[in-house]
Amino acid sequence: MFVRAYLRASTADQDASRASADLDRFAAERGLTIAARYMENESGAKLERPELFRLLSDCQPGDVLLVEQVDRLSRLNAADWERLKAQIAAKRVRVVALDLPTSHQLVQPGGDDFSARMLDAINGMMLDMLAAIARKDYEDRRRRQAQGIVKAKAEGVYRGRPEDEKRNAAIVSMLKAGQSWNSIIAATGCSRSTLSRLAKRVTA
Repeated sequence: MFVRAYLRASTADQDASRASADLDRFAAERGLTIAARYMENESGAKLERPELFRLLSDCQPGDVLLVEQVDRLSRLNAADWERLKAQIAAKRVRVVALDLPTSHQLVQPGGDDFSARMLDAINGMMLDMLAAIARKDYEDRRRRQAQGIVKAKAEGVYRGRPEDEKRNAAIVSMLKAGQSWNSIIAATGCSRSTLSRLAKRVTA
């Protein structure tokens, strides 16, 4: 059994490795070793996450996918969550989350077949519930953010997200040096739309 830790943060300016110590502590308390870590800065509402699917590709049946919280694994809509669950089930991977106590027993040795099947069923139900809560929280925050922007615009005080001038200056320099878009995105974590906007400054 290999324990593979998945660590995710939503944006490039957040620390995806923040929960690493908590995952290490959880594993050590149970006599386990984290064999590999997969970190990325991607939205949990997006199914296409390269490191998550690299983890699943590396997994063998019985491996453990360890996360700090279920929302690190998913803030997906119902259809995409079902797709991800199907991938996890096909690989016969056990999902263990620090915020899901029923899943902790999945890394304990022993137990008869009936108990194991019951635990899988309970854990699956709890995973579905927490994934649904995580999605609702995501949608609620997006709605409140949109409402705040509408109000700020109506009051004439909306200024949008402040520009990261230091990063953007570095990107402009990279563009002028002839670096490819893919290499710039990989190095800076910027979006293609941001890169397109900055490229217009170079050609202006």
